[in-house]
Amino acid sequence: MQNVDLILKGAIVAGPVGIAQTDLAVLSGKIVAIGSVSHLVAAETLNCANLHILPGVIDSQVHFREPGAPHKEDLETGSRAAVMGGVTTVFEMPNTKPETTSAMALADKISRARHRMFCDFAFYVGGTHENFASIPELEALEGSAGIKVFAGSSTGDLLVEDEAGLEAIISRLTRRAAFHSEDEARLRARVSQQRASDPSSHPTWRDVEAAVISTARLIRIAKKHNKRIHVLHISTAEELPLLAAARDVATVEVTPHHLTLSADDYARLGTKLQMNPPVRESRHRDALWAAISTGLVDVLGSDHAPHTLEEKAKPYPASPSGMPGVQTLVPIMLNHVNEGRLTLQRFVDLTSHGPQRIFNLRNKGRIAEGYDADFTIVDLARTEIISDKWIESRCGWTPYEGKKVRGWPVGTIVGGAKAMWQGEIAAKASGEPVRF
Repeated sequence: MQNVDLILKGAIVAGPVGIAQTDLAVLSGKIVAIGSVSHLVAAETLNCANLHILPGVIDSQVHFREPGAPHKEDLETGSRAAVMGGVTTVFEMPNTKPETTSAMALADKISRARHRMFCDFAFYVGGTHENFASIPELEALEGSAGIKVFAGSSTGDLLVEDEAGLEAIISRLTRRAAFHSEDEARLRARVSQQRASDPSSHPTWRDVEAAVISTARLIRIAKKHNKRIHVLHISTAEELPLLAAARDVATVEVTPHHLTLSADDYARLGTKLQMNPPVRESRHRDALWAAISTGLVDVLGSDHAPHTLEEKAKPYPASPSGMPGVQTLVPIMLNHVNEGRLTLQRFVDLTSHGPQRIFNLRNKGRIAEGYDADFTIVDLARTEIISDKWIESRCGWTPYEGKKVRGWPVGTIVGGAKAMWQGEIAAKASGEPVRF
């Protein structure tokens, strides 16, 4: 008999032969057996009957606010929210204070995160007018998720709006870079479209054309230099044909909130719905779902961007844009699976295979022998009501308060260890930087 650390028995596994009932064995943080485990003896066995084991969900867009704004979130609380929601790996954004724009700032984040975060992690480095010459070196650093560029302003001071600045960055890329795509000049020109105390005017101000102008520009520059770009949180129907014609250079992210909510919800949620780019009319939501069904969308990211309720209560437009989302990504999307909007296989592709493929992660994103033992374990039949009290984020709220969902994360295994099991978070964090 061979000894292993963990056996997961009787689950329905999204593995190399498709979705099928099987057993898994883990040793030293790696998957060592899929199928018969009768010849193995485990230090711990988990009965996973009637549960689905998915490759660990990778959320490639979160804002955990550390350093600079720990009253909203920090790396520990953000990662608690991640594993409570079934997320095993996150890529965190550079618009902290100070911004993550240097090797020293990245190393500082990694030192703060290692064995303090409950999930594995990588950090984007912000591309700027000042550091563009160093981009290849910044992309190669330990724990670097690559370069992130704000082509339109959002939370923080990172902004590269001019074409020359964007070209200086894109031309030097060696990896795929991520972009917030809104045209800053148009946003400035249309600021009068903001209506005081009316957050429903947010998509009027940050209109469709602001997104289209920016995305068309990014595609044009990427094609000119044959570089790879990842366009974050697509929110408009009009951007999709542009992206479909640029599959040689561009990959596409959508978010659960753009797939689930619409402009009709401003009346109910007010500034809690305020995001950049905005939640728009339902025709855009329908177009995003169509893009998922045709394979145009590569990944789902939460764009977890917490602010306190006190901050969100400020009258628009003084209210900040952003909402928490890392903890609700899995249950919200599993509810869509149960309601027939996408298959479980497509969910796995968007949250595990897709991030692995486009960012070239090592040993993650698949349930396969030799890969990291990162698992998102879900009960597809379990019905729950999402509530603020369930939220582990320091902000303590969710726009989905009171929403009934079917499909629930019951276990989060990171590197073969239980980061969360049946609603209990591990006593000790063990998160490590991912490798590319």
